[in-house]
Amino acid sequence: MLPAYLQKGRLEAGCDEAGRGCYAGPVFAAAVILSPDFKHDLLNDSKQVSAKHRMVLKEVIETQALAWSVASVDAGEIDQINILKASFKAMHMAIEQLKIKPDFLLIDGNRFTSYPGIAHNCIIKGDGKYASIAAASILAKTYRDIYMDTIHTQFPQYGWKSNKGYGTLEHRMAIEKNGLCIHHRKSFNIIPRQISMPF
Repeated sequence: MLPAYLQKGRLEAGCDEAGRGCYAGPVFAAAVILSPDFKHDLLNDSKQVSAKHRMVLKEVIETQALAWSVASVDAGEIDQINILKASFKAMHMAIEQLKIKPDFLLIDGNRFTSYPGIAHNCIIKGDGKYASIAAASILAKTYRDIYMDTIHTQFPQYGWKSNKGYGTLEHRMAIEKNGLCIHHRKSFNIIPRQISMPF
């Protein structure tokens, strides 16, 4: 059971992103404020939770969190400002949209651009250590997956319903065959010569 807070008595928001390493689609981020007594057996880093359980947790978080928000930055802007800045921007947007202003931010990872007026602490692998960051990772992941399922219907040839825009062999082979589309991150240098064919 993940602890609900880093410091007792402080209103903390956990923040995390999803899709930073993908070839296609936006980067999503979420910010979540949980009550200090929040507990759920399934809650963990989204990568350690099944897709079915992530959807269960999504509903739990949305109904039980004190406040939550999700934001995204699209592939075009990622190409303009780079993926690290885009990840931080998405987090800032999510924090800004919270209906309650937190006293402190718990950020998953080792770097962050400070949000004006709110102190933060970067926590490496924080999505597996604190409930609020884990909750943010669940929301960022589920909202991004839903988005990728939606744009899959426009570009089914890339298999985004299954690979969610990550650089799987299936996705790379589809890029070699069909080229890039508007949802691909051109700055990631996704080019056919990077594709290694299986033997």
